[in-house]
Formats: sequence, structure tokens, C-alpha cells
Amino acid sequence: MTRSADISRTTNETDIRLTLSLDGSGEGSRSTGVGFFDHLLDAVARHGRLDLDVSVEGDLETGPHHTVEDTGIALGRALDEALGDRAGIRRYGHAVVPMDEARAACALDLSGRPYATLEGDLPAVAVADFDADLAEEFLRAVAGTAKLTVHVTIERGSNTHHMVEAAFKAFARALREAVSIDPAETGIPSTKGLL
Repeated sequence: MTRSADISRTTNETDIRLTLSLDGSGEGSRSTGVGFFDHLLDAVARHGRLDLDVSVEGDLETGPHHTVEDTGIALGRALDEALGDRAGIRRYGHAVVPMDEARAACALDLSGRPYATLEGDLPAVAVADFDADLAEEFLRAVAGTAKLTVHVTIERGSNTHHMVEAAFKAFARALREAVSIDPAETGIPSTKGLL
């Protein structure tokens, strides 16, 4: 079974090409035109053990918002497609990631029900070319199209770079666990029989 997806998404604001393999090693390239966001996507791929290629042409003259949100939408679509009916997966994932003085946690459910929240005191500042509040926009976009429930908490920190990066790494580690195959699960991990 190949758990992969190839997504093309074009709007008046962005043109995105994205390929994803759930059973990867972090390979691929990320080029969105937003340097710190590329770095965060690298962390998602590496710590999520996802092979991920992302190429985005966006209206960066208006800022990075459309690029970040639309990339989240495309990644969510790819996750949903690669998971198929979600049979045999662990479904739930949890991770706590420290990064120097910062610490973030993520609890995730591949539930079929979209919900995302980012809690904690994240300063509303820019990290290089990435506005920190875009972290929540990205998570919402992924959750909405992948139909997953994700709770990210920035538990502590003083360096915004570290806080955002710890949050993305926690998301990646939780996602890695949730999408992994559970050898004891013979069907869809739900009492409803559907996710």
C-alpha cells in the first residue's frame, strides 16, 4: 500500500505543488519564498518522517499569510488523500518537544473531525519573514482539510523562534505517531467504523 499524494492547488494568490509520502525519512525540498516557513516545513518533514516536496509561488508582496495558509490547505489535502480510509493507523499521537528554554506539546487525533487550537503566550512578532501568529493559521488550515483534531500548547519560552519551532516539531512528532501503522489494528480505529 502506497500512502502518498500529489497535490496541485492554484488560486489568484498562490500556486502550490506538493507531494507527500507518509512512510518516508524527511526527504524532499521546501521552497515557499518564506525562509523561516521553509525551515518549519523542513522540521515537519524530518520529525514527522514524511517525504515532502513543496513548491509555492505566492503573492508575497502582500505578506506571507496567503502562502502559509494555502500551503497548510494543500498539506492537509495531501494527508487526507494519503491516509485513505485510515484503516490500520494508530490514530492518536502526542509529543512534547523542548527547544532550549521553550517547550511545546501537541495532542492529535486523526478523527475525521477538523479542529485546531494553539494555546500559550506566543508573542505577536515576526521571526525573520514569518509572522508568529501564522503558526495557528497553518495548523487550522491543515486540520480543516486533513480532518484532524489538533491541540498545540506552547508551555513556556521567551524566544519566539524557539517557541514556534518547538510547536511545529511537536506537531510533527504527534503526527508521525498518529499516522503510523498499528500492527494490532485490523480495521478502522473507531467504534463507529469510520473516520
